[in-house]
Amino acid sequence: MTSRILTETAASISELKANPMKVALSGNGEPIAVLNRNEPAFYCIPAEAYEYLIDRLEDLELITLAETRKDEESVKVQLNDL
Repeated sequence: MTSRILTETAASISELKANPMKVALSGNGEPIAVLNRNEPAFYCIPAEAYEYLIDRLEDLELITLAETRKDEESVKVQLNDL
């Protein structure tokens, strides 16, 4: 069975067990595919990249929420009532 590897850098589970920080740093800030029997088991990504992905997901959720609410009927209020 073949699998797509979505990174330029890959390491085996054995390499990860032997020296986790060496593997993590070998991607130079890019994700690393960790392989088990030549199949991707998971991806190791830097904290900064993970935080960016989570921020983007939250942004997409907010955009979706705003899009669904934009056609709802609005409620008129006076500024002083707030």
